[in-house]
Amino acid sequence: MINVSENNLIFRYSRSSGPGGQNVNKVNTRVTVFFDVAGSGSFTEVEKERILNRLSNRANKDGVIHVVSQRYRRRVANRQAAVERLNELLNEAVKQEPVRKRRRIPASAKRRRLEEKRQRSLLKRQRAKRISEEDLME
Repeated sequence: MINVSENNLIFRYSRSSGPGGQNVNKVNTRVTVFFDVAGSGSFTEVEKERILNRLSNRANKDGVIHVVSQRYRRRVANRQAAVERLNELLNEAVKQEPVRKRRRIPASAKRRRLEEKRQRSLLKRQRAKRISEEDLME
């Protein structure tokens, strides 16, 4: 599990549009956290590439990821929420997805599918209107 040290993070504070009443217009409670993935020494090159690919919508061209939090009225709470969200995103991005192994369809499943198709076809044939030769003559 990855926990990025706060020494490697850059915090920027701004006015929040979230809760806070009249305080919203006076206090900078919104927190934006920046983390330089490309310049970080705590990831391998493969992990850095995987993170930047999976979090490309949050990363700029220099490999810096940003996360914003403005849910809470207090700056400290927003700061903690942003760091937690960053750690969650990094942990999800680093996970390696298991390789899907192709499996053969069992013969019994093929037989069952074809039998169901035959039954359905038979049922539809029985329902179909039959045009007799007498109807054609009239």
